Amino acid sequence: MTARRIALVTGGSRGIGSAASRQLAADDVTVVVNYHTNAEAAQKVVDEIREGGGEAVPVQADIGDPAQVRALFDTVEDRFGALDIYVNNANTAATFSTIADAPDEHFEQTFLTNTRSMFVALREAARRLRCDGRIIFVSSGVTKMHIPKFGLYAATKAAGEQMIRTLAHECGARGVTANSVVLGPIRSASFDDRPGGAAEGIAQQTPLGRIGEPEDAADVIAFLASDAGRWITGQSINAGGGLY
Repeated sequence: MTARRIALVTGGSRGIGSAASRQLAADDVTVVVNYHTNAEAAQKVVDEIREGGGEAVPVQADIGDPAQVRALFDTVEDRFGALDIYVNNANTAATFSTIADAPDEHFEQTFLTNTRSMFVALREAARRLRCDGRIIFVSSGVTKMHIPKFGLYAATKAAGEQMIRTLAHECGARGVTANSVVLGPIRSASFDDRPGGAAEGIAQQTPLGRIGEPEDAADVIAFLASDAGRWITGQSINAGGGLY
């Protein structure tokens, strides 16, 4: 019997992360469900996976703290030996303003914090993944759409996509693939609560006439993580329902 592969999903307790965790588990992957503060939500995801016959464990870590990121990878290695799949899903900071109005603090909170956390986590993944592993970065369509007040946030995602393209070349000799999934709007409680019918307005702009669901994102992530995705690397896969 082939041993289950091991996946680490950051921000795995809700939204895209929880859907990706469930789908990977359905594909016979053992999933480490990372969470920051909501232990109850993470345990719920783990319980649902186990009830479906899958394997999962919750592990707490603040992805914005480099020391905790390293400790998270250490925990995975101590418990499972090695890591096969890393899904960089968690966001650590986001502030929104025009570039002209953005104070230095917004740059530090948004760009430096996000980019540093991505760098530290992607570096650990690159060092530790087994041969033929998968690195998947969850990016955003704001890198394609040039939306006012999203400039700093978009820059953090663009930086992540560029790191992924570079990692594809640096890790390719070991059979490790690295790709970004560039998502459009995905339904969540906070998204649905936006005022003025924002969600409906965005849905009308997509050719498919709807907002993406977390499961839409999870299916793309799971495909890239699977053996079927072995020939795709260094790519930014647009998964925005045709919005961009």
